[in-house]
Amino acid sequence: MPKNRNTFSSLTAWRREIASRAVHGGWDWIKRTGAVTAEHPGRLRFRRIGAGTRLAFPQGTVFGEPWIELGDHCIIGEQVTLTAGMMPGLDLGTEPILTLGNGVVLGRGSHVIADTTITIGSDTYCGPNVYITSTNHSYDDPRQPVGKQWPRMEPVEIGPGCWLGTGAVVLPGARLGRNVVVAAGAVVRGEVPDHAVVAGAPAKIVRTWDERDGWQPPLRTPAPVPIPDGVTPEQLLAIAELSPEEA
Repeated sequence: MPKNRNTFSSLTAWRREIASRAVHGGWDWIKRTGAVTAEHPGRLRFRRIGAGTRLAFPQGTVFGEPWIELGDHCIIGEQVTLTAGMMPGLDLGTEPILTLGNGVVLGRGSHVIADTTITIGSDTYCGPNVYITSTNHSYDDPRQPVGKQWPRMEPVEIGPGCWLGTGAVVLPGARLGRNVVVAAGAVVRGEVPDHAVVAGAPAKIVRTWDERDGWQPPLRTPAPVPIPDGVTPEQLLAIAELSPEEA
């Protein structure tokens, strides 16, 4: 009897392993096939989608594509929402409403809601669940439900080279300069100058940089040492395997 039970358990485990490989293999195929690129846009007809840009599958809510421009080599994670206009089917005129520069990264679950213009500069990276919107509710009439009052819209501009941490929120009218860091969970409104770090809700500047004084307040850790030119992957692997005493 124990022998039969062991044989049955082995057969069950083998079947589960085969089924697991089939499910994972099938899901990998679905994700590859469902990804959106310039060569394979599927049902989405963007105003422009650049070379090397990829929207991972499954996509989030996407509408207003004729007014959305995506630059080259952008990475759009799973379940990312990209919308132009308040609802599908509107005529938004001749100019783009939502523009992503080259090399923009939008992390999984992020939302970019462009009821009026939003521009995200090249090489800006966003972590997961970042929320960028050009629209906010209004509360002019305290007797009416807030959701039924006409919203306010202001353009949003995010400069090139920025980094937006997980869960950051960028509100209507925000203008971020070049190479700005937005801390995780920060809520940004108004103008942020170049080379600033902001944190908090509402976000405040906690660090700045300029040519004369460098970082103020000074960084607490030294800058990482870049890998020298000409170092091969094999050499890096060999260094990683050394003990601290050997290194």
